[in-house]
Amino acid sequence: MSQYPTSFDRDDLLKCARGELFGEGNAQLPEPPMLMMDRITDISGDGGLHGKGHVVAEFDIKPDLWFFDCHFPGNPIMPGCLGLDGLWQLTGFNLGWRGWQGRGYALGVGEVKLTGMVRPDRKMLTYKIDFTKALQTRRLTMGVADGIVEADGEVIYVVKDMKVALSES
Repeated sequence: MSQYPTSFDRDDLLKCARGELFGEGNAQLPEPPMLMMDRITDISGDGGLHGKGHVVAEFDIKPDLWFFDCHFPGNPIMPGCLGLDGLWQLTGFNLGWRGWQGRGYALGVGEVKLTGMVRPDRKMLTYKIDFTKALQTRRLTMGVADGIVEADGEVIYVVKDMKVALSES
């Protein structure tokens, strides 16, 4: 289905952030510190719970990550919006991985439930995304997916109906 591998290390993700993986003007990840994953361990366009694609990725939690110093002093917690952004980043990455053209942008999310926190003593986040829809027409390229974030194996975020699109403009 794709000309790209099904796993990516940090160097590959940084190439994507520089526009070197999918080509200039196409899906791109942010650079650190906003890059919210260290590796993608599995990706497909026809796997997952619905057979419409999936992504599994990991983010190593280190006590010196930039957001712990400012959110909140004396009570360090990773902002929940950063975990959501990681899910959006990976959803857009999957669209670029499929070979679809355009720059990615988040369109929204249907439902978000945060049931746990990421503190500096956590070791790793695991993102799991399952596409419910992936479509490319003359007017629209979009993925819709559900996702979870696990911290050291414990589910802490559940997201339904994330929407990410690619646009050539």
